[in-house]
Formats: sequence, structure tokens, C-alpha cells
Amino acid sequence: MSTAATAQDANSSKGRTVRTDAEKLAADKIVLVGDSTMAPMSGWASMFCAHHVKSSTACLNLGRGGRSTRSYRQEGSWDLALGEARVPGYRRTFVLIQFGHNDQSSVAERWTEMDSEFPANLRRMVEDVRQTGAVPVLLTPLTRRDFVKGRLNNTLEPWAAKVRAVAAALKVPLVNLNAASAAAVQEMGPVRSMALAQTAPNGTERHQAGTGTTLKARPAAEARLPDVPTTPDGPRGQFQRKFDYTHLGDEGAELFAGLVARDLARAVPELRSQIAP
Repeated sequence: MSTAATAQDANSSKGRTVRTDAEKLAADKIVLVGDSTMAPMSGWASMFCAHHVKSSTACLNLGRGGRSTRSYRQEGSWDLALGEARVPGYRRTFVLIQFGHNDQSSVAERWTEMDSEFPANLRRMVEDVRQTGAVPVLLTPLTRRDFVKGRLNNTLEPWAAKVRAVAAALKVPLVNLNAASAAAVQEMGPVRSMALAQTAPNGTERHQAGTGTTLKARPAAEARLPDVPTTPDGPRGQFQRKFDYTHLGDEGAELFAGLVARDLARAVPELRSQIAP
């Protein structure tokens, strides 16, 4: 048989079923907004998108390190998130919002007042999302992994309480990640929970954790791993990877992404078919 004949047979519809058009896809979208505990390579959200969200739902991680409810808006990141929420073509769009770590900080451009400014910022975010036609979902802040005498020192619980109050007042779906993550970390204890960090602790940190009380985190310049080697014509961006009691490596990201998937399905039943355990 000639080459031309073989090609013609390969392109023939002989023996195939009668062709029909594919059904219109009813796609959803999830936009994740928050700080470094959500951001790529330091938080849980990229693992959530990769391992827990089906392909029929777009999942976009807009978490950025060092941002608070104030600085995320001031720098323009919030406008980008709202632009993503307005993109047409999706059946439903959900915007997941998680802040607290940097609202709690003392850095001049970040901190907010906990009792009034922080909840007011969250309320405004909820209202902004609703105006786009998307559905806001509030998350309480991921716990840190500091221990004192064997007990988790959950300094973010008061900030989590403010998130819960806003969610209740505005009837917003809530994922209580602070409570879920705190329970998981307390069960692991100060030594085992070190495996959730971006890299391993040093000997002194591990020994001190064995007493039940963790050390203060080392400065980033001391605790971080060296930059990854680059080439002149290759990728040159760097992620800061370090040991501390806040940020996450793959094991930590997978653990907390799974908790978010579980509790998001409970809080937003419409997403249950789109989220995998």
C-alpha cells in the first residue's frame, strides 16, 4: 500500500462512531488571596491547587509573602485579585481570603490594629468580592509552630477570632484553618512538627524543641538555604527557603492543603464535586 493510501486510511472516519459536539463545560474558578503561608514555595495554596482541585475548576494562587490586609491593597495586589474575580466564562468564582500574620507584625507598611482596622479591612474585601459577582470565603490564619512547655503558643488565635466574627456578621463561608492547623501541630508536638518547615532545623533548635519549648526563629539571613545555581540564559528567580516555625515545605503544604480541602467542602457544598481529599 502506498504512503498516500496509508495516510488516507488513517484520516478516514470509517469504523468510528457518529461525531457529536462536546457538551459545554460548566467551569468554576478559585482565587486564593493571602500572605506567605499561602504563597508559592512557602505556603499551602499551590499544593491545594495541584493536588486537591479538579481540572474543571481553575485555581489561581495570588498569595504573596509579607502582605497584610493593608499592604496587599495598597500595593495593588487586591485590584489584580478583583480583576481575576471578574473574568467572564466561569459558572461560579470563589475568592478565598487568609490574612493575619503580617497584620500582627510591627513592620511599618504591614501592621494593622486588631480590634478595628483588621476586621474593617476584611469587611471591605468581602464587599468588594461580592460586587464582582464572586463568592468570598474567609480563612482564619494558619498557626505558627511555636511551643512553650509542650503547648502550642497560638498567638494568632485572637486574630482568628476577628475573622470568625466578620464571617458570622456578613454570613460568609468560613474555613477555620487556625483551629484545624493548631490541633494538628499540637498533636505532632514541637519536634515532629519541625518536619513541616521548608528545611531542617539545626542541632540546637532540634535539641531545644525536645525540651518542649522552641527557640526564637533565627534571622532569615542566617537560617536561609543558599540560592539555587542559575545560568545566564536560564531561569534566575529565587525563592527564599529557610527553617522557621511559620513557613512550609512540601510536607507542611500537603498537610494543611488537605485540611483546607476538607473544611472548604464543608463550608461551600457547591465545591464538593470539584475538590479531592
